[in-house]
Amino acid sequence: MRIAVGSDERNYMTDALVEDLRRRGHELVLIGPLAGANEAWPEVGRAVGEAVASGEVEQGIVCCYTGTGVSIAANKVPGVRAALCQDAQTAAGARKWNDANVLALSLRTTTVDLAREILDAWFATSSPPEEQPYIDQVRALDARRG
Repeated sequence: MRIAVGSDERNYMTDALVEDLRRRGHELVLIGPLAGANEAWPEVGRAVGEAVASGEVEQGIVCCYTGTGVSIAANKVPGVRAALCQDAQTAAGARKWNDANVLALSLRTTTVDLAREILDAWFATSSPPEEQPYIDQVRALDARRG
């Protein structure tokens, strides 16, 4: 899978995240400091969101200190459904019930082991057809933006 990964800083957590994703066989598009650029969380969230919404990538992962800022910025892009996930159960629920296409992580609270558990749940879960009416309702909100 082609995934955009962005963070407003590069550290041991983001390095481990990128390594884990590559080990899983994903093709990565790195954004912000992960790509050597000096971008703050609003730009990182927007860039990852735009990559997902345009179809350049299938999914995105965004990180900042709390994970909140990048998730808000990514969600400003129509077509993005970013979910801040602090545990594997939330990640699975975000995929199952919301068909989330951007995973937001906190660099402050997410350990390398926890990130691995969250990624396991994220990639193992898809949205079943019975959830489609709700997802369609959320997508319709994008059309009302203006």
